[in-house]
Amino acid sequence: MNSRRLPPLHGLAAFEAVARLRSFTHAAEELCITRSAVSHRLRELEDRLGVTLIDRDAKPLGLTPAGTSYLATVRDALDAVAGAATAIPGDAPNRIVVASPPTFARQILVPRLADFHRSHDGVEIAVELAIPLRDVQPAGVDVEIRFGRGLYPEYVTLDLLDERVFPVCSPDYRARAGLAVPSDLQRATLLRSALEPWAPWFAAAELRWPEPASGPRYEDLAMLYQAASDGEGVALARPSLVAPAIERGALVRLFGITAHSPHAYYVVCRPAALARREVTAFVDWLRAALPAQRTQ
Repeated sequence: MNSRRLPPLHGLAAFEAVARLRSFTHAAEELCITRSAVSHRLRELEDRLGVTLIDRDAKPLGLTPAGTSYLATVRDALDAVAGAATAIPGDAPNRIVVASPPTFARQILVPRLADFHRSHDGVEIAVELAIPLRDVQPAGVDVEIRFGRGLYPEYVTLDLLDERVFPVCSPDYRARAGLAVPSDLQRATLLRSALEPWAPWFAAAELRWPEPASGPRYEDLAMLYQAASDGEGVALARPSLVAPAIERGALVRLFGITAHSPHAYYVVCRPAALARREVTAFVDWLRAALPAQRTQ
């Protein structure tokens, strides 16, 4: 094989990152290089192929037809390279890269990993953080825990954790705002997040209110719960994530009304990843670890 005919690997990585993140700046941050370096590597790749891959005039950045076609091939190739190390014989343990939203990783996944390691000696788990509701899988990830609606047709998607949500606030805030019945929330500060919209709970509480359009907004569940603990207002919460705060008295549940959220946690994998026995074992273990908290 003539190596000069191969496209530059750094160009492929730059292209995949830009295509996934729709941003030269975010791709540069992920690859730990400058924005101009990302642009240069992508341009070098396009020059080598003789086609334009990224539509730079689109807002946000988009793919050209050639880029859309090429992206699937590039992702498969990068996944193969990333996974090749597991096929090399040696003393290194089998390694599974897991991407998880930060609050799930901190509150649910990491505290349970010791149990996994006790029953799966020799399997190494690497945990990376993923951004909730951004439905893209970085190259090299074997298992991704996604928070969203579960519509990922390109992947194998399995239910993981689907909980009903309820309002919480600090005990002091409940007393100051006089929150005795759901309608009392009209004088409360409602903490907002795209991760937990209020509309489903309003409907369950028979409140004909629109989704709040103002007020503090947080796009990380841990920050949302911390703001509620600090007395900033009322947040919607999930039992598995706020149980410690409720147990130590930092948060209290309000009204006894719960609602089904449009979002849940899912395990998402490429079919090729599930072909590895250690990946299948990890997925089966993780789902079995949360059966009592999965809503049917």
